[in-house]
Amino acid sequence: MQSHRSVTEYSRALEQIAEIHEHLAKTEVFRGWRSLPVASSALVGIAAAAWQSATGKPLDAWSYTVFWLAVGVVALVIGCSEIVWHYAARATSAERRRSRQVVGQFLPALVAGALITPAIIQLSPSLVTLLPGLWSLLFGVAVFAARPFVPRESGWVALYYFAAGLFLLWRAPGTSALSPWAVGGTFGIGQLFAAAALYWSIERPDRKRMRVVDTAQPEDRSHGEKA
Repeated sequence: MQSHRSVTEYSRALEQIAEIHEHLAKTEVFRGWRSLPVASSALVGIAAAAWQSATGKPLDAWSYTVFWLAVGVVALVIGCSEIVWHYAARATSAERRRSRQVVGQFLPALVAGALITPAIIQLSPSLVTLLPGLWSLLFGVAVFAARPFVPRESGWVALYYFAAGLFLLWRAPGTSALSPWAVGGTFGIGQLFAAAALYWSIERPDRKRMRVVDTAQPEDRSHGEKA
C-alpha cells in the first residue's frame, strides 16, 4: 500500500510540474518572429500590388485570386523564415514545442481562408470583391488567436486587420473592378505595423538589456546563496 501510495504521489507531482511548465509557456512571449522578415513580407505585398496595377490589364476573378494566393504564400514563407531557420538549426525541444503551439494558433483561420476562397469563386466570380475583406478578417482572427503567445501590441495589429476587413467588405458591393491595393496595400500596411510592434516590444535595445538583466539576476542570487 505504501508503494502504491508513493507511485500515486509521484504521478501527481509529475502532473503538477507539467501544469506549471504549461502555464509558464503560456505566459512567456514567443520570440521566434523578427521584425525584418515580417517587414520584408510587407514589401512583397506592396511590390506585388504596384506591379499588378502597372500592367494595366483587366483582371478576371481567377487570375486575380491565383495571383494573390501565390503572393500570400511567398510572403508567409518570408515572414516565417526566422522561425523555420531557428526551428531547424538551433532550437531546443522546448522551443520547438513552443513554435508548434504558436503556429498552431494561426493555422485554423488561415486554412479557413484557403477553403472559402474557391467556394466563393465557384458560387459567383462577381463575389471575388469580397475576398480581400474576408482575408483581412481571418488574418486578424489568426493574430488574435496567437495573442497569448506574442507581444501584447499584437492586439492592435489584429484590430487593424478587423477594421480593414470590415471596411473592404462594406465597400465591396460598390466596387466593379478588382483592386490590387485592396490586398497588397491592406496586408502591406498591416505587416509593417506588425514589424513595428515586434521591434518595439522585443528587439529595441533597452528591451534586450532588460532581458539580459532578468536572466542574470537568478544566477547572481544563486552565487550569493552559495557564498
